[in-house]
Amino acid sequence: MNQATLHQLKVFEAAARHSSFTRAAEELFLTQPTVSMQIKQLTKSVGLPLFEQVGKRLYLTEAGRELFATCRQIFDNIAQYEMKVADLKGLKQGQLRLAVITTAKYFIPRLLGPFCELYPGIDISLQVTNHEQILERMSQNLDDLYIMSQIPDNIDVTCEPFLENPLIVFAPTNHPLSKEKNIPIQRLSNEPFIMREPGSGTRRAVQKLFEEEGVTVKVKLELGSNEAIKQAIAGGLGISVLSRHTLLSDTSEFSILDVQHFPIQRHWYMVYPSGKQLSIVARAYYEYLLAAAKNFVEQNVDPVSNSAFEPSHG
Repeated sequence: MNQATLHQLKVFEAAARHSSFTRAAEELFLTQPTVSMQIKQLTKSVGLPLFEQVGKRLYLTEAGRELFATCRQIFDNIAQYEMKVADLKGLKQGQLRLAVITTAKYFIPRLLGPFCELYPGIDISLQVTNHEQILERMSQNLDDLYIMSQIPDNIDVTCEPFLENPLIVFAPTNHPLSKEKNIPIQRLSNEPFIMREPGSGTRRAVQKLFEEEGVTVKVKLELGSNEAIKQAIAGGLGISVLSRHTLLSDTSEFSILDVQHFPIQRHWYMVYPSGKQLSIVARAYYEYLLAAAKNFVEQNVDPVSNSAFEPSHG
């Protein structure tokens, strides 16, 4: 086999697959005598017959069957190698399409910056929208990756948690409860509450906890964005439960109440429809985000407690 060439193996594989020199010649755009000559040279290199003819039918010998299986493995490996090379070249340019839930806008840009520096030739499209629109975009396969805090239950997806997403109780800095520790969750019943709109993942998580603990709160306002809720809290209109990440760069007007059963521990997920083949750019960002999220937690500690995430109480 030392003298066998890749071209000879390709000719042999086609002839073995079709059980015909003629059809192999047609597939490879060669003449039949050329195919016969390549097979003859390969047979000489192997030292054993590769085909036998019975009547008008062409059959593989035992040596031919072994070589055919080996050829398939070789060509599969070469194809995988070529894909990897193409992928490596693809990282020099390409497009990454991300769709993220609204709250993720507080940290995803910080995790995109270093990635853009690593791969300056990649163009990034970032869509920031609500949960329902994310599901709609996913159903239409409009994006490469989706960043969500709630895994869809009506779409078959592949998902990977990459960052904790604790929900905490926000209040104005001068709130009477801001100096207390281990506040019973029932005390929240006495506070005017600002809620996200119905259907929000944050609202569902909060309502689930309140129902489990038998807590009924007085909803004073329902608002459709985290920024609107933060402004309402700063204006003294009430307290609310929001993702810890909404406070990354804005701590002067708020306090975090130390309430039992908080924070509600959730996660951010990278999500994409099951069966979707990620592009090399999307796969690169997927792997980058898993690593970068760990550094992000270490660099963005809680400004109140000096820890990234406080343990919940009883």
